[in-house]
Amino acid sequence: MKVLDRISPRAAKGATLALLVLGLGLVAVALYLTFGVDRGTTVTTYSMGSYVQQTVYGKNQEEAAQQAASAVTQLEELISWRKEDSDAARLNQAAGEDFLEIDGQTYEILETSLAVCEASGGAFDVTIAPLSRLWDFDGTPSLPEDSQIGEMKSRVDYTSLSLLEDGTAALRKKGTALDLGAVGKGAACDAAVDAYAAADVSGIVSVGGSVGVLGDKPDGSLWRIALRDPESQGSLGTLSIGEGFVSTSGSYEKQFTQDGVTYHHLLDPATGYPAESGLVSVTVWSQSGTLSDALSTACFVLGMEGSLPLLEKFEAEAIFIDEEHHITATAGFENSFQLESGDYTLDILPAA
Repeated sequence: MKVLDRISPRAAKGATLALLVLGLGLVAVALYLTFGVDRGTTVTTYSMGSYVQQTVYGKNQEEAAQQAASAVTQLEELISWRKEDSDAARLNQAAGEDFLEIDGQTYEILETSLAVCEASGGAFDVTIAPLSRLWDFDGTPSLPEDSQIGEMKSRVDYTSLSLLEDGTAALRKKGTALDLGAVGKGAACDAAVDAYAAADVSGIVSVGGSVGVLGDKPDGSLWRIALRDPESQGSLGTLSIGEGFVSTSGSYEKQFTQDGVTYHHLLDPATGYPAESGLVSVTVWSQSGTLSDALSTACFVLGMEGSLPLLEKFEAEAIFIDEEHHITATAGFENSFQLESGDYTLDILPAA
């Protein structure tokens, strides 16, 4: 005989209700355990000539992701020389003439960029536009004539960029021109992370070769960033960070081959030709996206040995990959970088 047959109909009804409530409670617990962890909002948009990929966690995650995407688009309108009314285009058009009022974001990006120009001795130069346009890696690249390179190289001069305390800027030398492509992706990560901070969320954003993170992941683990193998589309290792920005400059990103010689887009302002530092990739971490992007370019041009004083000056860390499949990481990455490819060897530099 069933248990409920032994009790009154009223008691049976109460017991049934109690069992139903208990069952619903167990289902609720199961659903919480399965779905209770914040899975985040993942959004992919396109700006700065690259995919902008975000994963955002927190109460206002969807709105924050939208605000970050808008911030990146708005920044492109300010700093891309291809945008007719951008600050960069206006400064280029007024080169050799008057100082112009520019947006505060543009000013900060130029200020950081100029600091790296000076500290690197011009290995990184924001006035690289005459040369970068000549090589045209974003269009139909080809090997320019030596005379053309010499002429355009004479127009590359970061010392012609002046920033005044009133927020105005000028290119004092006619013929010079800004190209902020080498810092644009990192600056975009700055803009996105600022949007996360304003919305009180945590998240990770990648724009081209730059990545920015803010706050903690829901499970408390570090943010994991895959480092691309320069010879494939795969990963050679993983970098785990809790904060900051990571930017990579690699010769594999844009290149062409002519008459059996391969040319890449990372130009040495001193020669006008692609840098020959023995490196194929440099990844830099810092507390600023703009800074990490500028430093990765400067370090690629300088080579590993020449980069170390620069990294120390800006309290940054780096991973260098050379043409011989050897990886060298600065001391700060000793416990953060995990090599996962047997095709490469790894050395960690001692702490300074």
